[in-house]
Amino acid sequence: MEPHNHIISYKTLFGVLLALMALTGVTVGASYVDLGRLNVWIALAIASVKASLVLLIFMHMKFEGRLLKLSFLSTVGFLAVMIGFTFWDIAFR
Repeated sequence: MEPHNHIISYKTLFGVLLALMALTGVTVGASYVDLGRLNVWIALAIASVKASLVLLIFMHMKFEGRLLKLSFLSTVGFLAVMIGFTFWDIAFR
């Protein structure tokens, strides 16, 4: 098994950096808009996109094998279920 170098161009890294900065601006902007219960869901969606960009590009997850990707996706699924249970519990108090 030969090691593979995962070289990502500076253009891609800079593009991801700009996207992360723009999404941070969107997060700050969304905090000033009152959308009721949707504020939390929008903030979670933006944070998920930002975390995915960091994980895929900066941590090279897109170059990993199926088992590691499956492990990550199952962890994200479990986290989504736990957050859903928390919201469900708070909604029916």
